[in-house]
Amino acid sequence: MTVTVRFAPSPTGRIHIGNARTALFNWLFALNNKGRFIQRFDDTDIARSKQEFADSILYDLHWLGIFPDVTEYQSRRFEVYDAAVERLKSAGVLYACYETPEELDLRRKVRRTRGLPPVYGREALTLSPEQVAEYQSDGRRPHWRFLLPNFTADPLQPERTEVHWTDLVRGEETVDLASLSDPVLVREDGTYLYTLPSVVDDIDMGVSHVIRGDDHVTNTGVQIALFKALSAEPPVFGHHNLLTTASGEGLSKRTGALSIESLRETGIEPMAVASLAVLVGTSENVAAVPNMVELASHFDPAATSKSASKFDPDELFVLNRALLHHMPFSEARDRLMVLGVSGDQAEPFWLAVRGNLDKLADAVGWWRILRDGPQEPQDFSTDDRAFLREAVDLLPEDPWNGAVWKEWTGKIKEASGRKGKALFMPLRLALTGLPSGPELADLLPLMGREGTLARRP
Repeated sequence: MTVTVRFAPSPTGRIHIGNARTALFNWLFALNNKGRFIQRFDDTDIARSKQEFADSILYDLHWLGIFPDVTEYQSRRFEVYDAAVERLKSAGVLYACYETPEELDLRRKVRRTRGLPPVYGREALTLSPEQVAEYQSDGRRPHWRFLLPNFTADPLQPERTEVHWTDLVRGEETVDLASLSDPVLVREDGTYLYTLPSVVDDIDMGVSHVIRGDDHVTNTGVQIALFKALSAEPPVFGHHNLLTTASGEGLSKRTGALSIESLRETGIEPMAVASLAVLVGTSENVAAVPNMVELASHFDPAATSKSASKFDPDELFVLNRALLHHMPFSEARDRLMVLGVSGDQAEPFWLAVRGNLDKLADAVGWWRILRDGPQEPQDFSTDDRAFLREAVDLLPEDPWNGAVWKEWTGKIKEASGRKGKALFMPLRLALTGLPSGPELADLLPLMGREGTLARRP
């Protein structure tokens, strides 16, 4: 059996870090099992679904390092769902209902007052032909519910009916179908809700494993019943914990909280996002993992906590710095070139500054300093100014190499008697205009003798 997974967001907004967690779990599972990854857009809600959002989701996935084997759109498969509906109707497990939302709400309230669970009471099954005709003459159109197999003989007498499965993440899971309302599969306007297209597509596309958030656990009980009603073997299910903001709030596409787009625009590396999205809330230590193959080696669905995990963006910057500090020049070369950092000095420059970067784009600032000198004029004391002028007079002659800084500061120390911060801080400020940064021993050869002389105060 070929392992086949899918990621099925609705293209009604931009995906956030919680959505990315689901996509990454599926991608890494496929990598570890040499399987297939299907990108499937749940776009049956024609009014809210937009192609621009589908395109942005694909862009975000590619940026993260996820490359689907195939991309599908549910809006192009209505004929397949129509056929499934007819099968269910013929089997007597899809029935027409005519209640308005207001009527349904009133019935739920009545059931609560009687101490009963607020589930649908299957009143539509008791409608006479005359009542149906009256509803239709009033202009009502039916919505269609799936009759859950939670009764022995009389559907009006539901009884506890347990659906069991071994969850990839949570272990043994159970859902009681008697505690649930028969789900609506088809709306009054003939459009489909999530459940039916999802199951039909999983069957048709050979999905072997469904990995998604634990807010779908109850849905899984319903879907397993629907798989069986369509004479299909259910896939293996796994439900990972959800991510919240650092303050504990849920994530939403509508609010744009922690969207992948916003993280990318902030300058965060994709593997920093992927590392934190996958490893937070698991038994693995959160660390900056440089590539997907290595991240896959750390991935185990069963190692995921059952409780929600907080996603702290501040941790992203820690991981981002770690990735940049160890990033080889070969990986950074093309991106640096786009930023204007190129030529023979590009590689030694990168090796010199990478350990001081929060974001890769920060390298531009150091490139300008090396080329043009400090970006802000420095106000030195009279003593420091005299010290710096004497220091510049002691500059070694060409050629310059990695030993020039040690040679130069040795001469300065001997001539001035200064040492420690009193020696090094004025030199750093004169050379870079900043009180901290990359090792001057690495920067000085890049500045060259003439460039260093030009920084004399």
